[in-house]
Amino acid sequence: MRNSELAKLDGLVGEWTTTLSDAWFLEPAGVEVPGSTTVERLGESLLVMRTELHDGAEHSTVTFVIGRSDANDAYVVLYEDQRGVCRTFGMTFDGRRWLMLREDPDFHQRFVADVEADRIRGRWEMSEDQGKSWRKDFDLTFVRA
Repeated sequence: MRNSELAKLDGLVGEWTTTLSDAWFLEPAGVEVPGSTTVERLGESLLVMRTELHDGAEHSTVTFVIGRSDANDAYVVLYEDQRGVCRTFGMTFDGRRWLMLREDPDFHQRFVADVEADRIRGRWEMSEDQGKSWRKDFDLTFVRA
């Protein structure tokens, strides 16, 4: 039987054209990195989101597994990338606002996005002072393919 709380994320399922932009670490200013994202169901209680970005010869892959802790009434996200980095995030989603947040000892990180039927406009931010101040890392835009 399908998890009813996870069903609220059905609008994310599908193929997306992805663009990373306004990143402090990319030169020159204004550079955009194209990519693609696939969100699919994994069984009845999980979603898998895979993003591939293509920056010339550079290629990066990021995977999120989104699930639900029913006992805690909360979404849970597991992240990994091609560097072998693995992180966990808490998540909220109300159909229009999507937030993933990690508050780890090394630094805090969050993804904040506005969700429409065929477009998601988000940004990744980080904090080195336990969330007192935030710096934007980059914007990430998804357009339904």
